[in-house]
Amino acid sequence: MALVPISPLPSREWKVSLRPNTLLFLAVHVAAVVGIVLLGFSWQGLVLALSAYYLRMIVVTATYHRYFSHRSYKTSRPFQFLLAVLAQSSAENGVLWWASHHRHHHRYSDTPLDVHSVKERGFWYAHWGWILTNDWYGTDTRMIGDLNQCRELRILNNPSLHMLPTVVLALAFLLIGGVNGLVWGYFVSTVLLWHGSFAINSLAHRVGKRVFATSDESRNSFLLALLMTGEGWHNNHHFFPGSARQGFRWYEVDVTYYCLKLLSFTGLIWDLRQPPAEAVRIAAAMAATAATPTTSSQVM
Repeated sequence: MALVPISPLPSREWKVSLRPNTLLFLAVHVAAVVGIVLLGFSWQGLVLALSAYYLRMIVVTATYHRYFSHRSYKTSRPFQFLLAVLAQSSAENGVLWWASHHRHHHRYSDTPLDVHSVKERGFWYAHWGWILTNDWYGTDTRMIGDLNQCRELRILNNPSLHMLPTVVLALAFLLIGGVNGLVWGYFVSTVLLWHGSFAINSLAHRVGKRVFATSDESRNSFLLALLMTGEGWHNNHHFFPGSARQGFRWYEVDVTYYCLKLLSFTGLIWDLRQPPAEAVRIAAAMAATAATPTTSSQVM
């Protein structure tokens, strides 16, 4: 199946496009709210939702982001396929779609060509507007030549199949936990997961501190890092996107990296890329002195 290139420049004015993905997005929100209303509040349910959210956030950040978008570690082709299936259980589209848009974001970050720049398009467009319009519906294969060679990933990216992993996950919650498991474990955790992911686009370029003078507005936030398993060290990430570790300093909590490090001991993944030692040293010095952000030319 031919993949449709993304729009080269989104329109300034945007409106929601009613297509299957958009309707599903709205339906999951409605199901979560209606489910809680009908079942009633439950502390047990809330714990299930938060636990599922955090585990699934680790999966999203370790797979979609640090592997498929940035190839920050290596793995075998069979395990790569498993990572893709796990990623798509989050219902954030195919891994090729996700990676192509994220790589586009890094190439044009906070310019008019950015996929979801809060600076250029405002908070709501950066948070969820960009996925509800037709501007970025397709997958730009020019951005993912390395991944697009894998037939199994192209199949998973097919619009008629990319939701299959998340449907299987929803059914698993239903079979194991009944209606309560489905509502709290799947619907509520999925809504939290989506908005946690979106918050990096809408908040991490506005909230926090800048250590490195990157060409965009990316920032580091301890709170966002805690909530999004390490993704809040966004200025670090934009300075050196290829690193599997986004918390450059020992106290910059990065749960996703800790999980990847543990997984590497099994031999399933290897060659976890690290930030340049000089960048870590300067970042620590900058934090200690609260000096002007360091440019990449000062580090390289």
